[in-house]
This record gives sequence, C-alpha cells and structure tokens, in this order.
Amino acid sequence: MSTRDVSKLVDASSDWLGLTVTVAGLGVAGYAAATALVDVGANVTVLDPADTQTLRERAEIVEVLGGVVRLGCSDGPDSEAEVFVVSPGIKPSSDLIVDAQHRGITVWGELELAWRLRPRDNPAPWLCITGTNGKTTATLMLAAMLAADGRSVAAAGNVGDSLIDAVRHPGLDVIAVEVSATQMPFVTSMSPYAAVCLNLAPDHLDFFTSMRDYADNKALVYRNTQVVCVYNVEDPVTEQMVIEADVVEGCRAVGFTLRAPSIGMVGVVDDLLVDRAFIDDRATHGQELATISDVPVDAPAYIANALAAAAMARAIGVSPASIRAGLQTFAPAPHRIALVGEVGGVRFVNDSKATNAHAATTSLGAFESVVWIAGGLAKGQSFDELIERVATRLRGVVLMGTDREVIRRSLELHAPLVPIMEVASRDPDAMTEVVRLAHRLAQPADTVLLAPACASWDMFANYGDRGDRFTRAVRELVAEES
Repeated sequence: MSTRDVSKLVDASSDWLGLTVTVAGLGVAGYAAATALVDVGANVTVLDPADTQTLRERAEIVEVLGGVVRLGCSDGPDSEAEVFVVSPGIKPSSDLIVDAQHRGITVWGELELAWRLRPRDNPAPWLCITGTNGKTTATLMLAAMLAADGRSVAAAGNVGDSLIDAVRHPGLDVIAVEVSATQMPFVTSMSPYAAVCLNLAPDHLDFFTSMRDYADNKALVYRNTQVVCVYNVEDPVTEQMVIEADVVEGCRAVGFTLRAPSIGMVGVVDDLLVDRAFIDDRATHGQELATISDVPVDAPAYIANALAAAAMARAIGVSPASIRAGLQTFAPAPHRIALVGEVGGVRFVNDSKATNAHAATTSLGAFESVVWIAGGLAKGQSFDELIERVATRLRGVVLMGTDREVIRRSLELHAPLVPIMEVASRDPDAMTEVVRLAHRLAQPADTVLLAPACASWDMFANYGDRGDRFTRAVRELVAEES
C-alpha cells in the first residue's frame, strides 16, 4: 500500500494524481464521487452489489472516463486501495468498513470527499442543517431566503443536488447542505460557515449502535463551525451539543424558539418572527423578519424550521426583507403535511416523510381529530411516548407493514379505546384498502393522516412512492364520492 499522506488532499488543486480509490456503490452519491475523482486524476474502482439498467448506464460513463466498475460485486476494497469512499447506506460497523480500517485504508463519506474537492480559491461556504426531523424543509427554506437575497445557491447533500457536484459547480455563492446522521461518520475536516441541529429524537437505531452513538454523530455537524452555531431552545440536547463542540474561535451560539426570544435568539412575538441575535441593538430591540402568515404551513414544526432557516440566513448576512420573501416563495417538498383531498368533510393529508416517531408526533399534533395511518419498518423504535402524547387526538388507526404489531401493542397499552384496523398485505397496491378503511373510521371534520412513523421499504420503493400511492388512492375515492 502507498504511504501517501491523504490528509494533504485538502482541495481540488491538491495532488490527487494516481491516488487509488475504491468507491462503494454507484448510486447518486457514488456516481458523483467516482466521476469527480476520475476527473482529478485518481485511479477509481467502483463496487456495487446490484446490477440494474440504470447502474449499467452509469458504469459505462465511469468506464469511458477511465474508471473501473464491478457490478454484482459485494467485495471490499482491493489491497492497493488508499481511500475507501462509502455511501451513507453502509453501517460504520459493517464488515466492509471495519476490514478496510484494519488494513489501514482511509475511509471517507460523501461529506468529507466533497469538502476536500472544493476549489482552492473562493470556495462557496457551507450552511449545514441536520436534525431528526425537518431537515429538508429547513434546507429548502434557507435556499429560498438566500435566492431571494440575490445569492447563487444550491441545496445539496441529503436533498437536491449531489453535494460533490455542487462544490464543483462554478459561480455558487453559498451551499445549503442537508446533513443526515448517516452521512456524518468519517467526517473529519469539514468546517461549515454556520450549522444547526434542529432537534433530536430516536431514529436510525438500526444503523447506529445506540441512541448515544446517533446523537454523537448528529453533534458532529457543529465541529469546526466558523461563525454561528444555531440550536433549538426547546430541545436542550442541541444546546449541549453546541456547548461541547470544538468550534473555530469566535464562533457564536444562537438559539431559535417558538416563544419570545431573549438576547442572542430568534423567536416569535405575537404573530411575528423576530431577530434578537443579528442586530446591533439586540439588548433592547428586535428586528421583524416575517409574519406567521408568511410561513406556508401554520404548524409549530414549520414555524420552528422557518426560524432555524432564518437564523442561518441572517448568519451570512441575508436581509430581513429577503427572509420574508424567501418564505413567501418557498414551496414545501412533496409528502410533507400536504392536503391531497377531501371527502364529505374529511381531509386527507400526506405526511409520508414522517418516517420516525418524533416526526409522526409533530404531524399528529397539528390536527385535533385524526384517523392515523401508520406502520412499516420500525427501525428499532418504541412508540409508547408517541401514543401517550397523541392518544386523545386519535379517532382511529389503520396499521400496515412489517412492524405494525409493535405499534398495535403500544396502542393497546396507551389508547385501548381507539379502534384499530389492519392491512396484512405487503403489496404496495394495498394502500387503496388502507385509505378506504381510514375513510370508514373517519367522521366529518376529521383528518385522515398518513404519518407512518416508520420507514417504507417493506412495501414501497421509498417514502415518496408510499405518498404517491396514498395520493392516488385518495383521488380515486374523491372521484367516486363526487
């Protein structure tokens, strides 16, 4: 193996020539990594256990550029590899990664590689957003605020563009980076301009070894932050993350709160979003940023996301007028508390993105009387706390998916009077039956809410597919009843 010091590869102009790299996977992130590494002169081999038409098309391009691709291959990196670039779908405890580390191969994820592939001159600063829930919404809100302020911006990472493609795009002023906890292992040199962890609740417990491990990876978003660390006043764990973070000297802590803000915070006063962190006279005054009506969904989670995004935008100098304009032009991403139809006074809302208990709790809390559609892959979660908090809101529940029995047990313990129906079929077309059973349980003025609190892969291609099938089933019902 080469004795090259890969820590010296700090930007796109470093000496990448001849570096031997194995890339795990040819998905969106892996494909971007492979093509970028070939472009800077590395010797690249891509390994992917799958073999599909899409992967073959990508493999052809990588090989034309000079890389090597092995589809249908579950091996780890060859002995010659100096760097192993892994996808966020591979657990840090996997044999592939552990074996590579034992052999002295440097392991990087997408974030670390993207940081090291930035241009040497005037790289676009990163504004990093993580949290158990709300990451995509807050990231897209932030991007809308930056665009309204005249900045050339990309939303990238766990949303939008490939982060590696984004850092190599000329002319960007700033990158709004959505960061999943599964992307954080193996990040060492990333240094965001500003960072925020929106909230923390159990999730990905099938990926990390413990809740502590999950939280520690979330907290890495603050490490090396240059200017502002934003935290959630209502979630003290996020403030503790900031307190413990090893940041650049002079970096500030700024809180966001749904209550009236203290000095050094952004918050809510009456119906206004107010800044008391980024103005000169913050000891005695507040700066109006927007109104509650400017937030596209009048729900606490959306308002909190707007405040977090506003704090990140203000950190980099976005004007109050642009904060408001960005919120007014912001379009929520699909499958997030979206009204998709109404039948006989019963509203049907798609929040398929609520893939964990914390997200489902937030979603259920936005409605008074709910027929809840839940279930899928539980990812090691408990649902007791969720159901204790929302039991009085439940008109009924329709359960589906592999781990529906886990939710049923919590319902029987904490909401024993709530009627439950189940759909045993794992066929994705079973969503039609799910919707019709939910409609049967609902009464006028109720909301039928798809907020599954679980991952979707046992029945559906992804949460988007699940939400799309729910929407189609609702629209068929609307057409029949009209």
